[in-house]
Amino acid sequence: MTRTRRTPVPAWRSTPQQALVRKSLAASPGFVSAQVLHRRMVTEGGAVGLSTVYRALAALTGAGLADIVRDDSGERLYRHRPEAHHQHYLVCRRCGRSLAVDSEQVEAWAARIAEESGFSDVHHTVELAGVCAGCTTVD
Repeated sequence: MTRTRRTPVPAWRSTPQQALVRKSLAASPGFVSAQVLHRRMVTEGGAVGLSTVYRALAALTGAGLADIVRDDSGERLYRHRPEAHHQHYLVCRRCGRSLAVDSEQVEAWAARIAEESGFSDVHHTVELAGVCAGCTTVD
């Protein structure tokens, strides 16, 4: 059976500013852009530059401590990863609300497609976007 490979998670070495970004990201209820996160941090008195926020988010994502998706315009949105394993989400295109989906089903599907296609050492990214029930009722 072909298995999809999970990228090894590098060690996380946190600077004080990275720790602030991680804390602010963890306090966010769903996916958030770097600009929104930076604006929130500055409003709350954090002395951190936008480029530092981008670097910290890249480090968090690389270390497996944050998830990343793209919105319809291609902008990257980030979410604190509450658990250490790879996760998939449904993300509302209007409000950004996210809902974790059953990753075992997604992982099994990816492994089956890889095996049926004769591929090995497969990486995958699955992004599911739609309009949540709360935004649908607003219409």
